[in-house]
Amino acid sequence: MRKRYRYALGAAAARTGDEMSGPALLLTGMAVTGSASTGSTLLAAITIAAAVGGPLLGVLLDRTRRPGRLLAWALTLYASALVVIQLTLGHVPLTAAVLVAVGAGLLGPALTGGWTAQLPRVVHPGELPRATALDAMTFNLAGLTGPALAGLAGAHTGVIVSATLIVLALPTTRMISTPHPPPAAHTPPAARVAVGVRGVVGGCGAAVVEGFRAIVRGRVLLRATTTSVISCAGQGMLMASAPLLGARAFGSPDHGALLLSGIAASALVANVALARRTRPIVPDTILWSSTLVLAVALLLAATVHPILVLVAAAVAGLAEGPQLTALFAVRHREAPEGLRGQIFITGASLKITGFALGAAVAGPIAVRSLPAALLTAAAVQLIAVLNYAWCTRRMSGTSALASR
Repeated sequence: MRKRYRYALGAAAARTGDEMSGPALLLTGMAVTGSASTGSTLLAAITIAAAVGGPLLGVLLDRTRRPGRLLAWALTLYASALVVIQLTLGHVPLTAAVLVAVGAGLLGPALTGGWTAQLPRVVHPGELPRATALDAMTFNLAGLTGPALAGLAGAHTGVIVSATLIVLALPTTRMISTPHPPPAAHTPPAARVAVGVRGVVGGCGAAVVEGFRAIVRGRVLLRATTTSVISCAGQGMLMASAPLLGARAFGSPDHGALLLSGIAASALVANVALARRTRPIVPDTILWSSTLVLAVALLLAATVHPILVLVAAAVAGLAEGPQLTALFAVRHREAPEGLRGQIFITGASLKITGFALGAAVAGPIAVRSLPAALLTAAAVQLIAVLNYAWCTRRMSGTSALASR
């Protein structure tokens, strides 16, 4: 039990630093260069790189004998890159800072899916459901406190505080440094070295493809992954609409950020309740039902009525928290041991991509009609539910054919 909470503290610190880094870069870019586009360019560089680098990092985590050590290096380099950006922005060409941000973004999935993938190394199998709920709570806590801390710290210190929080998570990586089984005893030492080098470095492209194939062929994994990615696109649309929603419903775009914090707080409460259940609900059921609840929340938000918007934020959080917990539980249950890290990080990368696409689509729509953007987001959530149902029907049809 102590290990579970120590792990959660480390994960919370790392993820809060990660959630804080984006708003901090936005503020720093504007303060140093006087242009809002500088911060958004840095944020885009980190986000896009995370989507690209996730599958490769997953391969390395699965193939290295010391995943905890690799995670420690990833956290260290990510934090160092943030410090370099802070210290050099305005003194070097923006292109150089963007390249550093891209390098940091390649390692970003270590703070999300890569960390979660190692949870079975920390707790006993019987503790995994509660540990998974606790792990999901760290995402909600980070989403609640990270942006707020960035605002409180200000443009010149926010990035440094973000890097410091990530560094504070380093001691926890020792808990997940359990090595993979060593090579067979009859293998010659020279061959072991060759196999180790090829396993960690060589053939990464083929291994990335193998990870995607594992998701596609594992039909339960495919159902969970596609449903979560589509749903995440809808969440990105809500994020892009939040400033306008705050302005329309409460008179200030700043209140849109408060709505997002309210969603994160509600998600945290939901996951606390979920973690305390002695009989956990089947995660597959939670996955589709929480997505349906998200659609209802977005329909309420589309009214732009202040009271209904507040209700929508609370309902959205009650759905988002359990949805993430259920997704992690399905991955832990279905992922092959040798591909666990890759599947977690690849899934996280796909969700990042879905979120970014949803935000990009919603922006122009929200400028013309805020209710239309929110109704579109609700429709996307319904598409995610229909996708779940379609995948389930295909699985049932295949099982019926196999039984004949």
